[in-house]
Amino acid sequence: MIIRDDVPVWVDESRCKACDICVSNCPAGVLGMRIEISAVLGKIIEVVYPESCIGCRDCELHCPDFAIYVADKGYKFAKLTPESKERALLVKENKFQKLEA
Repeated sequence: MIIRDDVPVWVDESRCKACDICVSNCPAGVLGMRIEISAVLGKIIEVVYPESCIGCRDCELHCPDFAIYVADKGYKFAKLTPESKERALLVKENKFQKLEA
């Protein structure tokens, strides 16, 4: 496992198979799939809003390929806000593709 202490959540893109499971489980809309033509399925996970990560670990716990990691509880995570809940719904409605700013 890759250990980082400078970000709340990160991805090992070499392990990601673009299954969308982590994106679908994120209650804060932190994650999204980006187009990546070199990837097997043509997309890959991206941490789009790291500052909104609440540290729930739902993405990490549901990833079948152990490709996403969440910082230890010592990291200062965000609170779940109405804005981040809305963003999570919009990402799901957008077929898990990342939202354009």
